[in-house]
Amino acid sequence: MNIIKLVIDASVVVKIILLILVFFSVFSWTIIIFKRKSLKAAARQSQKFLAAYKKSRNLVEISEASKTFQPSPLASIFQAGFKEMAYLAKKDSPPGNQNSPRLENLSRALTKASNAEVAKMEKLMSFLATTGSVTPFIGLLGTVWGIMDTFLNIGVTRSTSLMSVAPGIAEALIATAVGLFAAIPAVIAYNHFLHRIKDFITDMEDFSLELLSIAERLYGTP
Repeated sequence: MNIIKLVIDASVVVKIILLILVFFSVFSWTIIIFKRKSLKAAARQSQKFLAAYKKSRNLVEISEASKTFQPSPLASIFQAGFKEMAYLAKKDSPPGNQNSPRLENLSRALTKASNAEVAKMEKLMSFLATTGSVTPFIGLLGTVWGIMDTFLNIGVTRSTSLMSVAPGIAEALIATAVGLFAAIPAVIAYNHFLHRIKDFITDMEDFSLELLSIAERLYGTP
């Protein structure tokens, strides 16, 4: 079976569909490689940041250390929380009524930082989901079109022999094969990255709660 010859002999519509599928496949693989590197770097830097966080004795020291772990979402959340705590520490509040407003402001700052990190990690994920769901149907469209073209040729040549029918059907089925080739890696990668992102979200929520506990001890009312 000469796949290149089958592609060359395919109709113009099938060739266009194959080009579209190749674009989806190449772009999705580019995203897969990029997301794998970025999430791996985020996980590695987060581990290093947590190690530095546990060794540090004050927030200022942790803040300085967090600047060296920029890919870490936990470091970004800490910087946002520390900035808000530093601002609240300078801001005057009525005595005996400072705990709740300050913690609410800090909670909003941490939530905003967490949402920004999640949006950053989910960037380009929609293309993988689209590739996994759409490319099989695009390939099926090419197959249906190729089979229709084969039957039209049968009507013109009035030949139903296997030798005349098989090449056209084989050309048509290539589109489905290419569509599946583009979709399967995209679906696997999407599910894998989605699981990793959920783990990051859990870690960020736990870390935010820990920062809120620290702030409550610092700004709690007597």
